[in-house]
Amino acid sequence: MPNIKSAKKRVIVNKTKTDRNKSRNSALKTALKKANAAIDNGAADKEAVVTAAVKKIDQAAAKGLIHKNNAAHKKSAIVSKLNNSKA
Repeated sequence: MPNIKSAKKRVIVNKTKTDRNKSRNSALKTALKKANAAIDNGAADKEAVVTAAVKKIDQAAAKGLIHKNNAAHKKSAIVSKLNNSKA
């Protein structure tokens, strides 16, 4: 455990940020899983679910959770999967 006041604060701040990032990352993964499941099962609302997943991907990239190129790759993959399921 740190003894210096600023180091103690860094521990608290890092814990808060870690918890926040874990929550956002979990929400992103859940949205992607729901979108993939909706596409695979041919759900009626699959377009809405994919739109929600794309929004989560954009939010994660904006917050720095994932790189913008990774976000573009994930969005491209999920939208391509949706378009291929329609055809």
